[in-house]
Amino acid sequence: MLHGGGQTRHSWAGTAQTLAAEGWHAVSIDLRGHGESDWSPDGVYGFRPFADDTIAVAASFQEPPVLIGASLGGISALIAAAEASVAAGIVLVDVTPRLERKGVERIMDFMNHKPEGFESLEEAADAIAAYRRHRSRPRDVSGLAKNLRRGEDGRYRWHWDPAFIRGNGSLSRSVVEEPDLLLTAAAKLDVPVLLVRGRESDVVSERGVDEFTRVVPHAKYADVSGAGHMVAGDRNDAFSDAVLDFLREAY
Repeated sequence: MLHGGGQTRHSWAGTAQTLAAEGWHAVSIDLRGHGESDWSPDGVYGFRPFADDTIAVAASFQEPPVLIGASLGGISALIAAAEASVAAGIVLVDVTPRLERKGVERIMDFMNHKPEGFESLEEAADAIAAYRRHRSRPRDVSGLAKNLRRGEDGRYRWHWDPAFIRGNGSLSRSVVEEPDLLLTAAAKLDVPVLLVRGRESDVVSERGVDEFTRVVPHAKYADVSGAGHMVAGDRNDAFSDAVLDFLREAY
């Protein structure tokens, strides 16, 4: 399970528990530069390093795993599955080769917000609520502590390498302006595929879905109502059900 840019392995907690309860062995990792994983020594973050990491992790299992990837994690899974025989299947969560510029730019604006950090978890929760306008702000914000790190100055910052966002402008432009790279990878997929979109997403449009399913005609598709780009966080019950239905049918 590969989270999106700026997230951590904890974003999959609910789905991982659901999969485990159904008898699946669920493994959620922190991508490089995120959570408890090491930061890139050269400060470089791009498609290639993330895909190479995914290939290395997937190849470490006795049997090829099903890769479940959201946003950046989905791009990493897509390239890894296309280039190496390391995946038994792939679930792409609100990511297609062609993404919407406005949605990607809104993510970048959110990630660039408050580089000086937050005074409290409450302030961080306010920032998330402003970004995820379709969801109500939770009363208990203690769970946010898993996705933030507290510096020596006492302020909370997101749990990822600041170099990720400083150098991520070129990566985000590549996502928007160079879909052919990912379309070529998608055309090579010969394993079961599920594409899950949040119906309120401003990152993946119906146009992007139609293009992907033309390139990957064997792909299954689930459209989750009441969810935006962060599908698993917005509607974890519906998302987990879609993944389980796919796994039951494919395996």
